[in-house]
Amino acid sequence: MENKVLVKLIIPELEISLDAYLPISKRIGNIIALLIKAINELGYSFENNKSIALYNRITSEIYSPNDLVYKTNIRNGTILVLL
Repeated sequence: MENKVLVKLIIPELEISLDAYLPISKRIGNIIALLIKAINELGYSFENNKSIALYNRITSEIYSPNDLVYKTNIRNGTILVLL
């Protein structure tokens, strides 16, 4: 999977965590929308609003919605938090 990274995603609001492959050529804003759609398809209720952001759990970095995944420090094994 050269074009994807495997990350651990934590969603504190729902008290769940899961593993996800993220396409490296997408913008963080698009990734957030895709993650929310996938979470809802899994049977959880998670609303998409403009205040939801993706954070790095270790560095506490907030990723800009306009950043491309491959231009961030997101790599295989990164732990991300969706708040």
